[in-house]
Amino acid sequence: MTQAISVPARRFGELRVVGPICAAHFVSHYYMIMLAPLFAFVRADYGVSYTDLALALTAFNVVSAALQTPVGFLVDRIGARIVLMAGVALGAGAFAVAGLVNSFVVFIAMFAVAGLGNTAYHPADYSLLSHYSTPARIGQIFSFHTFFGILGSAVAPATLLAMQSHFGWRGAFIGAALLGAAVLVLLISQRPTPADILAEKRRPAPASGSSPDNDAGWRLLLSPPIMLNLGFFVLISVMGGLNTFLVVALGALYGTPATLANVALTGLLLMNALGVLLGGVLASRTTRHAVVAALALAFAGTTTLLVGTIGFSSSALVLMTSLSGLFAGIASPSRDMLVRAVTPPGAFGRVFGFVSSGYNIGSMIAPMIYGMMMDRGEPRLVFLIAAACSILCIGTVIFGFSGREQR
Repeated sequence: MTQAISVPARRFGELRVVGPICAAHFVSHYYMIMLAPLFAFVRADYGVSYTDLALALTAFNVVSAALQTPVGFLVDRIGARIVLMAGVALGAGAFAVAGLVNSFVVFIAMFAVAGLGNTAYHPADYSLLSHYSTPARIGQIFSFHTFFGILGSAVAPATLLAMQSHFGWRGAFIGAALLGAAVLVLLISQRPTPADILAEKRRPAPASGSSPDNDAGWRLLLSPPIMLNLGFFVLISVMGGLNTFLVVALGALYGTPATLANVALTGLLLMNALGVLLGGVLASRTTRHAVVAALALAFAGTTTLLVGTIGFSSSALVLMTSLSGLFAGIASPSRDMLVRAVTPPGAFGRVFGFVSSGYNIGSMIAPMIYGMMMDRGEPRLVFLIAAACSILCIGTVIFGFSGREQR
């Protein structure tokens, strides 16, 4: 009888912690794609060039890449919950100001502030999930977290355009800020229970004196397994940059109609989300995360390579891009488990902050690489480079995690 009561109770406690964190991750990805669907409206309003407006995205990614690791140290020192709430508040506040103040300089500055807010999510989220989830469930919990991030990216364009049609792009920015405010209220309302406080107390306290602690932390971050993780995140981000150029690359390479190419892209994104959930189930049922990640990446790279070398029929094209997204999604939870396996207790914030900065680095260089290939009239290389990144990721898995056990 006790067991029957305790299992639902544990699941309810898990949902109480995981739910708001997943909501915050939803908002983080929603904010990352904010400008894309509203680009033309903002540009027309301010009368600036595409290059000028691209400075907003550059500011966002540069600040995120530069400060995510220091914020990770902060998470390990003062706790993840307060840092996560501060990050959500910064993002919501930045987009509210960007929508309310009629100044392009302020607009760019607010994207930099939003980039600072973005630094909180991965270090804080993964730290909280690692502390409060049971080992048997952590892989699946990681998959839920990733899935909600993908969901945020997926719903952002349609909802932002809907708000723009009624209230203009400034109203869309304010609406997005209100979404962040609602999640902030949710996080604040989830006050720590005695069990949460006990879990935080089990987190090893940082060494006295900031300099020795920081020195030890940087030695950990510059160790081969963590550096390989950083490389993994850079490569996987560059690979994911294919999504931005998929429609135009298919059109240039095979003359694929835009409607069909967009269906192929939609299939890739939807199956990527499904793959994340499937990967979470696999991660919760095996400790051989390196094998799962390597095989999934191999299949993802192979299908991407085939799309770039074979002119498939319409249905086969959609199938192949969907499979590419599915396999890439399956690799994600196992990847998170591998990062966790090489992270000492009490260092989740700094490690996940450091390796996640690879996303921002990849996001800065991928458009330049793929754009250059398209400008040179080499759309096939867009697919070949993405496939090569997937295969190179396998090397980081094999050399960085061989023989390591799940913790």
